[in-house]
Amino acid sequence: MKGKANGSRIEDQDALDLAADWADISQGLRKDLGHQLHSQWIKPIQPGTFCKETGTLDLFLPTEFSANWVSDRFSDRLSLAWKIARPDVRHVRVAVHPGRRGMPDLRLGDSRRPANDGAPSGSMPQGGQLSMASGDFGGMANDALGLGTMGLDPSLTFTSFVTGGSNVLACNAAQRMAATETPQFAPLYLKAATGQGKTHLLHAIGHAFLATHPRARIFYCSAERFMVEFVQALRQGQMIEFKSRLRGFDLLMVDDIQFIIGKASAQEELLYTIDALLAEGKRLVFAADRAPQALDGVEQRLLSRLSMGLVADIMPADIELRRMILEHRLARFSSPTEVPSDVIEFLARTINRNVRELVGGLNKLIAYAQLTGQAVSLQLAEEQLTDILSANRRRITIDEIQRTVCQFYRVDRTEMASKRRARAVVRPRQVAMYLAKVLTPRSYPEIGRKFGGRDHSTVIHAVRLIEDLRTRDADMDGDVRSLLRQLES
Repeated sequence: MKGKANGSRIEDQDALDLAADWADISQGLRKDLGHQLHSQWIKPIQPGTFCKETGTLDLFLPTEFSANWVSDRFSDRLSLAWKIARPDVRHVRVAVHPGRRGMPDLRLGDSRRPANDGAPSGSMPQGGQLSMASGDFGGMANDALGLGTMGLDPSLTFTSFVTGGSNVLACNAAQRMAATETPQFAPLYLKAATGQGKTHLLHAIGHAFLATHPRARIFYCSAERFMVEFVQALRQGQMIEFKSRLRGFDLLMVDDIQFIIGKASAQEELLYTIDALLAEGKRLVFAADRAPQALDGVEQRLLSRLSMGLVADIMPADIELRRMILEHRLARFSSPTEVPSDVIEFLARTINRNVRELVGGLNKLIAYAQLTGQAVSLQLAEEQLTDILSANRRRITIDEIQRTVCQFYRVDRTEMASKRRARAVVRPRQVAMYLAKVLTPRSYPEIGRKFGGRDHSTVIHAVRLIEDLRTRDADMDGDVRSLLRQLES
């Protein structure tokens, strides 16, 4: 009995230690991710069992959906944080809490499930060697490490990258980086917000570089994975192998460099690697969601190296580019599905935060239509993409719409509520009513009240009239498009 009691006390102490470590880690992730992401996805995590023999720590979440989301999106970050906090943790596994397995997951229909953010898949092109940091990073053979066994995503090429005014500089610079001749600017630093295409360009560079340099050796990883591999090599006494292997690549690409925070020794190693590769004429590409000067916790010398070449911005896609992306994506579906032009216009106008959400929304809509046998329509899009649409909609007021329309048509603001029936006044008023219905959640009666107490039937007539005119009158369609750009910018 005494032995059992001692064993129980040890287990209790282990659980307390894990809980204490998790409290510190969770607090750090809260600062890094922000309150909303942390509260929704990280806070519900519960430390589970820890196997000292295998070094495996289980982290539990209440539903399969949340476990999959966290595993897909934050596994590297959680793994790195735990390995730094507890050297005996070698593997972190995110799973559903045992007590909740088999229970229905009420959130499986959530459209916010993350899209692939550059996670490689598919087969490696013939010829060159591609290393993905996915295991201990020493001098052992690729297969022993899991290196070289994963390829670049075959769909992420320059051919599939749709260019517009917001990303043409970054795309051209990426193509130069992969060309036969030595690039004029090195390193290349791609700056873009989440989901705007920087990871796509990294994979495209890898594909094109292997095409022009068949025997080249490429290394691609995230900054978090670089940190994990560095810490493991340091603990296992394999730093010489780590440095030798890292500096033997012809093209080095590091994604999400904003997560190279902390660990001055890891930053210093990356700094020396950059210097060594540049001195040998090798190629380097980095990507982040902010400019080098805006990186937090990064040594000044490393910042100067990151910004010494070309910093190429990928700006948010404008509505024209979003339309082109949707049309391009639609043409790539193996099973053709008819998507009306008004649905394309609606998605391009409404889903404006990032390209990944835009393509994800189209994918979900077409998948739902194909699986249920329904035709794609504006109503179906509004019903099935509620979460994506609500997250992207900026709150535009009817007052803002009236003010913008009046400035555009050069009419007095009072005419929006007046009883005048002159064509020069009626048409702008009808356009404003149409935009109020398209851009706000207000009902027809609510819109009517904002236009001098008009009946809801008047608003319905105005909306239908402008919809019809847009299909027949190019000038009217141009006016509405211009107003939409002004209001949504």
